[in-house]
Amino acid sequence: MNLILFSPTDTFISSDGESRVRISDARRLAHLHQVHRAQEGKTYRLGELNGAIGRGELLTLTEQAAEFSFVAEHQPPAALDVHVLLALPRPRMLARSLENMAALGVKRITLINTARVEKSFWQSPELRKEKITQHLQLGLEQCCDTIMPQVDSAQRFKPFVEDQLPALLAERRGLVADPSATLPCPRGLPAATPLLLAIGPEGGFIDYELTQLQQAGVEGIQLGPRILRVETAVVALLARLY
Repeated sequence: MNLILFSPTDTFISSDGESRVRISDARRLAHLHQVHRAQEGKTYRLGELNGAIGRGELLTLTEQAAEFSFVAEHQPPAALDVHVLLALPRPRMLARSLENMAALGVKRITLINTARVEKSFWQSPELRKEKITQHLQLGLEQCCDTIMPQVDSAQRFKPFVEDQLPALLAERRGLVADPSATLPCPRGLPAATPLLLAIGPEGGFIDYELTQLQQAGVEGIQLGPRILRVETAVVALLARLY
């Protein structure tokens, strides 16, 4: 937890009229006690969810709560202008992929269904809103960012490609990771370059899906001959592109 992320519900006004932050959930408290070995009077990096990053003095620390002052200093780092279409991976991979994407600055994610996505994945508890938020928050805390990514889903591939994808590609260059593609993955693009990046499931997109994506205007790109796990491919592609 490189950043102690707090929401408006964590703030309150003290008796002397000063703005304060109170952390009381078990996960963040345990991290303060066990990892930071936090001490009253010391200063820590705090960030307001979807707001500024700054410093806060730890005023009180008990087993039940930690209270900080907070002074905003700067805005969070610039986001990547990329919309990731991610074929829904198995639950453990989904958790790691969400954390990695949040840490790397992705702010728009759509989980899509494909032929090789197991139907049972869509019933996973990892798709609950609170679980997705938890994984995204872990990624933000890691990289010292405060802007929460937006995550939605499309459980029907063909209607998504026909009805929604054209509008998404209107102002973005579309890329799909495909080991059989001849175009190498672009390198070192400016962070503000608008992209739509499609990443398939374990086993990849089937030929029909690749054809549908390419007919919509999405270009096939490849990282080389190695077949990567989903969470590895996410990091490798984003690191190469930006």
